[in-house]
Amino acid sequence: MRVREGDKEKDILDAAIKVFAHVGFHNAKISRIAEVAGVATGSVYLYFRNKREILLKIFDKLWLNVYEGSENALQKKNLNPPEKIDEMIDILIDTFIESPSLALVFVNEQYHLMDDESASFKVYYNKFFEIGEEIIKEGIKKNIFSKSLDVEILRYYIIGGVRNLLHQWAREPEKYPLNKIRQASKYITKYGIIEK
Repeated sequence: MRVREGDKEKDILDAAIKVFAHVGFHNAKISRIAEVAGVATGSVYLYFRNKREILLKIFDKLWLNVYEGSENALQKKNLNPPEKIDEMIDILIDTFIESPSLALVFVNEQYHLMDDESASFKVYYNKFFEIGEEIIKEGIKKNIFSKSLDVEILRYYIIGGVRNLLHQWAREPEKYPLNKIRQASKYITKYGIIEK
């Protein structure tokens, strides 16, 4: 096997995100990903068996980074539960601000991958939401959040809301900028669940 030079794997993943965002996963070609990455088509196969493996790696990296950032927020003793929720929202939105193409790939492709038992990213995805649930339970215990919340339903409500908001942003970025989505998400999440 050849020695891998530079960070070709990262270049390939970055290129794949752009290609998947532009033409969709099913219409994407390995040759186009290689062209955008500035590598030979054969080089892609040194790292990935096929484009599905590339897509799964993109989601592995996405959810690992989001999970790790959220785990750090959970451990901060100086933050109360609403501030921890804010930090989790910031981590998620900042990920997509840094890579708008990644947001499009997330909106268009993750739903289809959720039924794939081999999708290892789901471990980090679920851990991310488990952290959110833990923060909500902490807030309920401290009488900050409503005791009548069903934490599991809230989880799916938030998942659907975030996905839909990112979809709206992808369609009309001027009307729904990510920073506006960030602020609205924080407000709705916190003030929609705080004990009155």
